[in-house]
Amino acid sequence: MPEAQNSPVGSERRGPINGIRILAISQFGAGPFATQNLVDLGAEVIKIEDPTVGGDVARYVPPTTGNGDSLYFQSFNRGKKSITINLRNPAGVQLFHRLVEKCDAVFNNLRGDLPSKLGLTYEDLKHINPSIVTCSLSGFGRTGPRAAEPGYDPIMQAMAGYMSITGEPDGPPAKAGVSIIDFAGGYAAALGLVSALLEAKTSGTGRDVDVSLLDTAVSMLTYFGSWTLNSDWGADRTASSSHQTLVPAQNFQTKDGWIAVFCAKEHFWEKFAELIGLPELISDERFSSFAARFDNRETLIPIISARVLTRTTSEWMVLFRGIVPAGPVNSIEQAFEDEQIKSRGLVFDVEHGAYGSIKQVGSPVMTDGSNEATTPGPSLGQHTEEILIELLGCDSDEISNIRDSGALG
Repeated sequence: MPEAQNSPVGSERRGPINGIRILAISQFGAGPFATQNLVDLGAEVIKIEDPTVGGDVARYVPPTTGNGDSLYFQSFNRGKKSITINLRNPAGVQLFHRLVEKCDAVFNNLRGDLPSKLGLTYEDLKHINPSIVTCSLSGFGRTGPRAAEPGYDPIMQAMAGYMSITGEPDGPPAKAGVSIIDFAGGYAAALGLVSALLEAKTSGTGRDVDVSLLDTAVSMLTYFGSWTLNSDWGADRTASSSHQTLVPAQNFQTKDGWIAVFCAKEHFWEKFAELIGLPELISDERFSSFAARFDNRETLIPIISARVLTRTTSEWMVLFRGIVPAGPVNSIEQAFEDEQIKSRGLVFDVEHGAYGSIKQVGSPVMTDGSNEATTPGPSLGQHTEEILIELLGCDSDEISNIRDSGALG
């Protein structure tokens, strides 16, 4: 790995991947989410933004925007550095190559056909830095008939079958409320990149990592995939967000809201039946096993539903907590007030020049030195001169020449 990687520009963090420097050519959600998690684990991420289009499109996503910044952008770019480089300009490409010499990885979330066209692959960059890891996160991957097409989370949820099993049985296909494939793809790309970095550290040789959102979505079908590929079982939308085969494992309406219950073991079912005041269900042959309850679910669920309606969500939670896996169906606002979520310290304040103190959600990976990236997402090109001076050793005359060349836009 490059010698310079041991002293990241302006960094005092000591997370598990402190000292790793990554060039990121990414925008919107999935790619920046991947590198945000790497930042939260201690990496230095230098965000290369295209000055000809105003940088990352996330800067302009509503509802809260202003001066090339938004809360959407801030949620994915905390603790990063921004440099503007026009990669269509030959001088910009030269500048990019100089940065590659000083970095450990190059990450992008462009269309699958673009890394090769723009010279972002390991084959393109290994002569500059043999240990460089190049990671591409795209909609459809770098191969296949749709590689050159853009791809977004809802498209992946549709194509991978997620929508066919989401929503009520008599309703239309539905997507998850959050961009689960974008974020899962981000995690997969981060894992792939770190795995390749581990190899490069010992071998001195980098590699390409190719991750697609569609592949990620399909890989997460797991047991749905196994059942579909190896039996005559067919998935469908289920009422009240119930599990496909486990009963009871679903949402139940309470006196004042909804509660999610998941009896994934026989003893959870028995405790549940006792706590809702229906112990006779335990010895009923119709409900005596997973298979029996599934076969007789049309009889069982109405009995349970009528009983759960008699108390409030909080009353049931007092009874279930620590005995039966259960949780209230919260709004997002209520989720952030949950005592367990608050106790984990996942939400923290970041001081922003325009927005003041804004609350951010950190990485779920809790370890010494993680989640210490508490500087706001950068303004467009904020760190350009800092990077040129401290990383590349440029003086004022060279910086002027680089600007005059059009490399910085």
